[in-house]
Amino acid sequence: MIPISKPIIGKEEKRAILDVLSSGMLAQGEKTAQFEENFARYVGADYAVATNNGTTALFLALNALNIKGEVLLPSFTFIASATSVLFNNAKPVFVDVDPQTFNIDTRDLEKKITNKTEAIMSVHLYGHACDMDAIREIAKKHNLKIIEDACQAHGAEYNGKKAGALGDAAAFSFYPTKNMTTGEGGIVTTNDLKEAETMRLFRNHGQAKRYIHNTLGYNFRMTDIQAAIGIEQLKKLDSFNEKRISNASYYDKHLENVEIPSAAKNVKHVYHQYTLKSESRDSLKERLEKNNIGYGIYYPIPAHMQEVMVAYKTALPITEGLCKKVISIPIHPSLKKSDLKQVVSVINNN
Repeated sequence: MIPISKPIIGKEEKRAILDVLSSGMLAQGEKTAQFEENFARYVGADYAVATNNGTTALFLALNALNIKGEVLLPSFTFIASATSVLFNNAKPVFVDVDPQTFNIDTRDLEKKITNKTEAIMSVHLYGHACDMDAIREIAKKHNLKIIEDACQAHGAEYNGKKAGALGDAAAFSFYPTKNMTTGEGGIVTTNDLKEAETMRLFRNHGQAKRYIHNTLGYNFRMTDIQAAIGIEQLKKLDSFNEKRISNASYYDKHLENVEIPSAAKNVKHVYHQYTLKSESRDSLKERLEKNNIGYGIYYPIPAHMQEVMVAYKTALPITEGLCKKVISIPIHPSLKKSDLKQVVSVINNN
């Protein structure tokens, strides 16, 4: 079996976990603070606030920016991008996407701006950074905030600058399928100290000091066990990404009869997913299943057509068309050359 994803947990992560267990300090503590500092430095942001998952990271980013109006975002994304908006009592406004990069279409984006629009959520889907120059120009013109949904873009770059340092705040996920993992977990990056402090308060029941609650908050804390894994995974992230890029290059050269992903020239695509477009997806699925090759469809139903979003339903022809054609194949760093050859052979129907 060739799985669609496979987290790589080495002896370094296992040793780090045991060190935390031996210390007796398992909840949020020194390891979490160290992970935050290391991740902020890696991204190129001033501050990072660790959370218990990527969804709460998105929530905290929106909350710290006090977004209560309309948020423009793509529908071609995981549902958490949109639900995090609703949980902040804001309104998601869905935008169509570019059929090549799968990211938000900046032309459709600007058409949907109203006097109620407060923010743009730029989802760097599959590890490909959005067209941030165009997004920043639109945001500046209309006085809008930018929240990067970088949950699939660890180490991705736009014009040589890493995702996570391209907007007002950015959210990452460390779910096991991501380019790096902490098991579960998330983090928010920002250059604004006040926003960082607001997020730190909220994630810890609104308390700056123990049992002194300054504001409404919740428990969104990351544990030191998760952070210890993250510290070691971050050291390996660049090598993980280079292997993903190498695997993608092999697919680019050898795949036939499908439309392969394309990356903008000014972008470093880190291939959280390698996503094809196929006019005969059902038959391709059958061949992959028959040959024990994992695959994923991200996403079969776009956010704007989900039942939970019925009040925000709209027409997005590119997004709706993509959901009928896309299929993601194994791209993770654990793949061997023989695995890549087998995947190509099955897809090419050789």
